[in-house]
Amino acid sequence: MTETAGGRDAEAVSKFVESFAAQLVEAGMQRMPARVFAALLSSDEGALTSAELGELLRISPAAVSGAVRYLTMTHMVAREREPGSRRERYRVHGDQWYEALTNREAVIKRWEVALREGVAGLGPDTPAGRRMAETLAFFEFVEGEIAAMMERWRVHREKTFGQT
Repeated sequence: MTETAGGRDAEAVSKFVESFAAQLVEAGMQRMPARVFAALLSSDEGALTSAELGELLRISPAAVSGAVRYLTMTHMVAREREPGSRRERYRVHGDQWYEALTNREAVIKRWEVALREGVAGLGPDTPAGRRMAETLAFFEFVEGEIAAMMERWRVHREKTFGQT
């Protein structure tokens, strides 16, 4: 067993990172962002510098940069300054799934606006207009379900993990 500075089994951590990253890739995430996200998720502090990520994952600074750019754009990781330093750290929050899903809601709202315009432009009685209207109804339904589900999650999270 190879231990990390925190006394954890480095091999077990590495296996988790690669295994979870592979699951994320199967779900559609790019490989390098998946590895970086899994590494951040498995770190005790939930935050690492670019150099630490590069060393841990054995990847180049450019690979770290590209992965972090994608992860910050999708709101799965946040950038922060190390106290008293100019170096940036990248942090994954305990509620990253909540944040990611909430940000997807904004995308759904934009799709709804576009679909409404499409229905109006094509006419609700045309085959294409009806298809768009059904797609719009689907996204409106999903949006309502997500909002209700997220509220249930907030209550469940507080009961399970306390005030965070």
